[in-house]
Amino acid sequence: MGRNFLITTAFVACFGTTARADVALNIGYLSVFEQQPPTLSNLDPEPEDIGLAGALTGLEDNTTTGRFLGHTYAISEVILEEGDDPLAAAADLLSQTSFVILDAPADTLLAIADLPEAQDALLFNAAAGDAALRNEACRANVLHTLPSDAMRTDALAQMFVKKRWGDLVMIAGTHPRDLAYADALRASLTKFGLELDAEKTWAFDADMRRAAAQEVPLFTQDFGDYDVLVVADELQDFGRYILYNTWQARPVAGSEGLTAITWSSVIEQWGAAQLQNRFEEAHGRNMTSQDYAAWAAVRSLGEAVTRTNAADLATLRDYILSGEFELAGFKGRPLTYRDWNGQLRQPIAIAHPRALVAQAPLEGFLHQTNELDTLGLDRPESNCEAFQ
Repeated sequence: MGRNFLITTAFVACFGTTARADVALNIGYLSVFEQQPPTLSNLDPEPEDIGLAGALTGLEDNTTTGRFLGHTYAISEVILEEGDDPLAAAADLLSQTSFVILDAPADTLLAIADLPEAQDALLFNAAAGDAALRNEACRANVLHTLPSDAMRTDALAQMFVKKRWGDLVMIAGTHPRDLAYADALRASLTKFGLELDAEKTWAFDADMRRAAAQEVPLFTQDFGDYDVLVVADELQDFGRYILYNTWQARPVAGSEGLTAITWSSVIEQWGAAQLQNRFEEAHGRNMTSQDYAAWAAVRSLGEAVTRTNAADLATLRDYILSGEFELAGFKGRPLTYRDWNGQLRQPIAIAHPRALVAQAPLEGFLHQTNELDTLGLDRPESNCEAFQ
């Protein structure tokens, strides 16, 4: 078992003339060790506290409101190391709380969700974008604060349509996450009336730090002319070496270049700069998409407690999935959950590392009930039966 300790913050005060209601909520946070393959560059190491830092920022935000209402919040953190048993750790954590945020790959997440101890619990997926988790493999006890891969690729496809970039080619890596992203992109292009003109698989063994200027032009030469080269490189391995080395001088998008992303330091509108600044002051780095997903999970619970004055599972789950729930997520629109698969609706930023370019859903992409449902699985497309 890895580190396991309790971080508790409590404030007690009364709110005007409102009667004080003492409510305490303990939230679990479980990070499962996942071995990552080596990559060509170590320029962007993953922060050791990725995800957890976002949850702790959410805890601070919850207690800011809680001090006026007599609400107390705590986070019980379990960080697993290589060789630790995630199911045993999850079962132990679920014996302490019915609310757990998971930083875990899809297969482990499903195994945890199916534990007997998890049947009377609410789990938040803050790390896995796999489409199946929101579709045929959905679980009624799992909500998703991280956008699905499909939500991000739908946002990118909307951008292509808006810009009239119809001639598209793709380079995809061989890692399962690369392949999942590539599958999501193909589905998104079909959804919005586009298609790929050509595809290639990146399987180079050469050191691109030294060979990119020679290898990449030759590798992309037979694409001919096109509008955009899409890169499926979710490990951030080879994509950086594609930029500015292609045979044709064309935009690069997808996992590199112009990206559709949950959160980025370039988002400054809608109060986002204040969230960014608070996070950076507390943790000494920029907030990542996984941090934001964990923050949104903690804040979802905090918002539900604030509105219901309760901390029991049934009340909070029902409220979070109801039409009354709204989360102010610093994205220009209130965030809500889809009651057919537990996915948090949210705008998706389309950005490059230096600036926000647009935010999806883009203007002109309409929906009969909620334009945010143009991103990812809409109700008629969903094969999730657990929420019925």
